[in-house]
Amino acid sequence: MSAAFLFHGGRVSEAARAFGGTPEDWLDLSTGLNPLAFPASGIAPVDWTALPDPDALLRLEAAAARHFGVAPELCCAVPGSETALRLLARALDLPGRALVPAYRTHREAFAPSRPALFGEQPKAREVFVFANPNNPDGVLRDPEDVVAWAERIDATGGFLIVDEAFADCHPGASVARAVAPGFRLIVLRSFGKFFGLAGLRLGFVLGPPALMMLLRQLLGSWPVHAGALAIGAAAYADGDWIARTRSALPVRAAALDAVLYRHGLEPQGDCPLFRLVTGCAGGALFDRLARARILVRPFADRPDWLRFGVPGDANALARLDAALAGRAA
Repeated sequence: MSAAFLFHGGRVSEAARAFGGTPEDWLDLSTGLNPLAFPASGIAPVDWTALPDPDALLRLEAAAARHFGVAPELCCAVPGSETALRLLARALDLPGRALVPAYRTHREAFAPSRPALFGEQPKAREVFVFANPNNPDGVLRDPEDVVAWAERIDATGGFLIVDEAFADCHPGASVARAVAPGFRLIVLRSFGKFFGLAGLRLGFVLGPPALMMLLRQLLGSWPVHAGALAIGAAAYADGDWIARTRSALPVRAAALDAVLYRHGLEPQGDCPLFRLVTGCAGGALFDRLARARILVRPFADRPDWLRFGVPGDANALARLDAALAGRAA
């Protein structure tokens, strides 16, 4: 197995080179993205000849802030939450502690970082980083427990960064409404996962106003491109699409669970965009699925783990079912 598949999902071109076929032949279940994306083709055409409009940026941040439940001055658009993490590491300039298991990017951004347990008592002025829902195990923490932990970290002069990349699936679990001036709680939100448009590279940082001002200075005049401004604002304003998607995702996740259970695998996680399977022969199962042109997510430090994104329709689910059974779809 190539090391490329162990770092991020979505490497379909590399999978095609390694296992055959063209990228179009592959079913990509490696990313945890909504496979039924927001219909961006339905919005007004974007003027690619003009620089991104500062007023459009303000409209996007205002629409996103309403969606998250925060004041606009506490919301800063960024070209993806991974970029935000790396900028925050520079801006905060403190040692980091990443929850285990966690995103590889969390550990990298604050390197050198040390492992942390959720809710542990901070002993020094540090930055704690964790995801809610967590990735890859899908564990979802109670927002009251998250805020209580943030208060203990704040009392030491440290920061808690809560990566809510998948939180649009669980709006009641978000701690965005706790973000406030003078409180060292930072929340990251991703646009691409729930809305299924990862190629826009759009995300948001929610935090104290002074930190938002510093991030804007680091990002410069045009932090996101014109397409992201237009599509993001339209998506956050489409309450009907958001409500339908929140209802549909758990149904599709339950269908995936049924298929995995049928083949002796035990899915876990609360996030309806992906499931983690543990205690399996991860390398052999990855290869079997890859030979059927299905890409899932393996892990370098846990060869008995695989993460499965949720298939978008019955045909994709049947294809996975057939591959797990070792037969042609």
